[in-house]
Amino acid sequence: MPSFKTLDDLADGQRVLVRLDLNSPVEDGQVQDNRRFDRHAETVRELVDRGFAVALMAHQGRPGRDTFVSLDQHADILSEHVDHPVEFVADTFGDAALSAIRDLDGADVLLLENTRMCDEELPEEDPEVKAETEFVQTLAPEFDAYVNDAYSAAHRSHASLVGFPLVLDAYAGRVMETEYEANTAIAQKEFDGQVTMAVGGTKATDVIDVMSHLGEKVDDFLLGGIAGELFLRAAGYPVGFDLDPEADLYDSQWEANHELVEEMLAEYGDQITLAVDMAYEDDAGERAEVAVDDIEEKDVSFLDVGSDTAEAYAETIRDSEAVFVKGALGVFEDERFSVGTVSVLEAIAETDCFSVVGGGDTSRAIEMYGMSEDDFGHVSIAGGAYIRALTGAELVAVEVLSRE
Repeated sequence: MPSFKTLDDLADGQRVLVRLDLNSPVEDGQVQDNRRFDRHAETVRELVDRGFAVALMAHQGRPGRDTFVSLDQHADILSEHVDHPVEFVADTFGDAALSAIRDLDGADVLLLENTRMCDEELPEEDPEVKAETEFVQTLAPEFDAYVNDAYSAAHRSHASLVGFPLVLDAYAGRVMETEYEANTAIAQKEFDGQVTMAVGGTKATDVIDVMSHLGEKVDDFLLGGIAGELFLRAAGYPVGFDLDPEADLYDSQWEANHELVEEMLAEYGDQITLAVDMAYEDDAGERAEVAVDDIEEKDVSFLDVGSDTAEAYAETIRDSEAVFVKGALGVFEDERFSVGTVSVLEAIAETDCFSVVGGGDTSRAIEMYGMSEDDFGHVSIAGGAYIRALTGAELVAVEVLSRE
């Protein structure tokens, strides 16, 4: 298990370069406020209170995409969450950025421009290569220490994430610290009681990979979403394929994973709970349900697990010591098809268990349906990094923080 230094090990009042992950939805050119700002504000606020001069780095979108925009709006949003001015400079490591950095006093906060506007940021290269880039070599001498708080980007070997820890004293911010501890718990903690994992969402390949790695750790997998249908298909039911070939939600993922799914059913079948009923939209536009055993052919799109399944999953969770969630069990954005996802989340909230809810979509359901994050052990803001943590894969930006 990597062992990194945290803000507790960092002497007050220094000049620090901090990497956040403020990557956000952009609608009609407007950056949307989201949970990442609130979470990272905790780290920034602590640094301000302790008198650090703080320069922040973050990314937004990728070149060529509509979401690839400046971070000027991010500075305003973050300032509201920190309740402290966050200045912005439209430069990352050029003369304007260096001048603004040198003007920083204790408790000042400056956000640099989108790191992905730098040519040396994006290519996936070894940390040693990134440490030698002009980007890193120019900025590093301006600071006493580097803080990485961007756990959700920790699987990326980009310059702002892996280059600076090789040339500066490096520390984990509060988001990095808490996310890493929670998301590796399923692999590293020992639980006396039942360990349950609810898996769903549209990226079946991801959750199937997670399941294959955690078969020895999880007592009961509760399945929904695309993965749930693919497992039902492997079990012999006429579901788990695309009605519209243009949609390509099921067939390509079945082709890529069906052998592994069949192997898992054979090896871990008693640990895998499949839906007993499914929900769909009827001709009147209402939620309708059908027992899986009564499906003769798939002629409708299934948008949620059924009510009997949701109730059974909730009961399993109430008997569990630890519950992990990856992906929604249905299209919860439509209230008609939120039953499975909300039932699972409410059962976790009502149960005194260790819990981690991962994935942006699923965690969004907590707020959407009036639940409180305080009722969950940990609500992750990570996506790809959460998947990698669950499968035990290395997170390169965590690994470099641990180097001596």
